[in-house]
Amino acid sequence: MRDKMMELKNATLEALEKLADQKDLQDLKVRILGKKGELTAILRNMGQLSAEERPLIGQIANEVRELLEEQISKKASEIVQKEQEKQLAKENIDVTLPGRPVITGSQHPLTLVAKEIEDIFLGLGYEVAEGPEVEKDYYNFEALNLPKNHPARDMQDSFYITEEFLMRTHTSPVQVRTMERMKSEVPVKIICPGRVYRRDDDDATHSHVFMQAEGLVIDKHIRMSDLKGTLLTFARQMFGEHQQIRLRPSFFPFTEPSAEVDVSCIICEGKGCRVCKQTGWLEILGSGMVHPKVLEMSGYDPEIYSGFAFGMGIERIAMLKYGIEDIRQFYMNDTRFLRQFQKKA
Repeated sequence: MRDKMMELKNATLEALEKLADQKDLQDLKVRILGKKGELTAILRNMGQLSAEERPLIGQIANEVRELLEEQISKKASEIVQKEQEKQLAKENIDVTLPGRPVITGSQHPLTLVAKEIEDIFLGLGYEVAEGPEVEKDYYNFEALNLPKNHPARDMQDSFYITEEFLMRTHTSPVQVRTMERMKSEVPVKIICPGRVYRRDDDDATHSHVFMQAEGLVIDKHIRMSDLKGTLLTFARQMFGEHQQIRLRPSFFPFTEPSAEVDVSCIICEGKGCRVCKQTGWLEILGSGMVHPKVLEMSGYDPEIYSGFAFGMGIERIAMLKYGIEDIRQFYMNDTRFLRQFQKKA
């Protein structure tokens, strides 16, 4: 039995020298030292030995097992090291090659324009106000002089969630909520930027989801001339100091009188071109004096207080400012388009 164990030990050590694969090494370990391995098979014959031989053979068996386990473990480490060296040699890096540039992100063009609009009005003493995008019908329509079944609601085809709630069609509800919160305090001077939703055509100039920025001023003795002066200041800071504006009569249920506001064409400087359709003007926003009913419903006495409001599409301003012809470019996440607005370090 002793001779068999010695033969097994020598044969195993010889086999270990030739192995170079982890799987083959594991197979050898199971075959020699496993529960059904060759060493175990030899030790099953221990019962045939005399009482004097058993301790001696048992000691030899333990020494053989420990030796083989040690050599197998050592061989496993050698194989792992060689595999790592081989992999490292394959993945060798030439440190003299130029590194790959790290592409950093930047703010979206709509975010840049929205912040610029905010900064202009913050400089005029306004505060930024925000409100929920899922809005009550009351704040979105009724408190803005648009009762149920009012025909002007068709101007803003809406996404209703329930009969009472809908995705807001403009940021004007923020104005109403602010007036309610102020509880007849004056002055109110806010700018309300945010995302709005309408069932609109999906084409080069329209989108189901877009951004607006609306402004509201309420105080005593607010006049139409204050509105015009404010919007002229905005136009010159946004598009250039030589810009002019004009107000055209219009209709909005929540303002009276109401006006569409045009800015002199930033391409041809008012001379007439393809962009402005030879008129010399580009429409940028809607505006007007706050309707007395809107003031009254929000707790302000229209005999004492007056105000003006205006609203602009941020995409519209961005398209004019940067000369972009298709509104869908803002939402396609094309990095070639977005990279143009990245500020240089």
